[in-house]
Parts: sequence; structure tokens; C-alpha cells
Amino acid sequence: MALFTASDGATADVSVRPAVPGDEAAVTRVQTAAWRVAPALGDDVVDLVDDDAVRGRWADAVTAPPGPGFAVLVALDGPAIVGFAAVAPEQLLTLEVDPGHRRRGHGSRLLAAAVDRLRADGAHEMVTWVLDGDTGRERFLTQSGLGPDGPERALAVGMDDEGVRSVVERRWSALL
Repeated sequence: MALFTASDGATADVSVRPAVPGDEAAVTRVQTAAWRVAPALGDDVVDLVDDDAVRGRWADAVTAPPGPGFAVLVALDGPAIVGFAAVAPEQLLTLEVDPGHRRRGHGSRLLAAAVDRLRADGAHEMVTWVLDGDTGRERFLTQSGLGPDGPERALAVGMDDEGVRSVVERRWSALL
């Protein structure tokens, strides 16, 4: 846990820890809020998400990870969960910070903890996927030492007047 002193002398308790049972509701809330502001998704796609199903999947990820090297980490601002990251062997599956708590170091702390976890599990590389047009995430990852490495994939996210609507994700990576 780190204590930082603000310019007015107040202190804020910020930290990252492994997720524990009961965190799934907050993780789902952060994920939904982050998805709502994602440039390629928007409210029409997020409105289709079944929050109960997502919450159940996060509960399973915390209590019964699918194998070694899988973990969920949460960022705290005081007692409140304001972000999370999920890792799998050599992968950063997701990293999201509540839009109202961005640019306060939570993302950097989560990424550092994710890298530490991956290294502890023997990883020598980390890969992640970035939605096309997410310039904020691209800037964050570039400043953190990651970069696009070529592969891309299209994901169906819903229907529009012209049929299936999809988004493109590009793979980013870095050596650890």
C-alpha cells in the first residue's frame, strides 16, 4: 500500500491487491463504466450486457481461476475499487479504470502489479489487445513500453442497419 501526499497536505490511500470474493460487483461496475466511454463500443452495445452474467464470470475468475497464471487484481482509492486488471500466462487480458478515477496513477499501479505477477509466473513477454481508435489506451501503453506487433482481429459487437457490427483490436506486446 502506498500513501501519497497531495499538494494540500492531505493523504490518499491508494493500492493494488489481488481480488477477493465479493469484489466482483465493483469490478463489473468499473468494467461497464469503462466500456460506456470506449470509442468503439458506446451505450448501445453496453446496454446489451447482462450484468448478472458478467458478475458471475468475475466471481468465478476470482474464486476458481481456470489455471495457473490467471489472476484478477484491483486498484483501490481508499476502500473503493476504482480499477482492475486480469492476467493469464503472458497476457494482460484487461485493464480498466473507472472513468471518474483516471489520470491518478491507478492504471500505472495496476500495470506494474500485472507485470510483477507475470514475471513471478515466469513470463518473458506480455501481450494485450487494444480496440482500434482507443487513443488514450494506446498513449498509456506506449508510455509504458508496449507497442503494436502486427496481429489484429475483428470482434462482432452487435447489429446495425447494415448487419453485424464489428470492432477491430490490435495486439500490443513488450518484453518483460
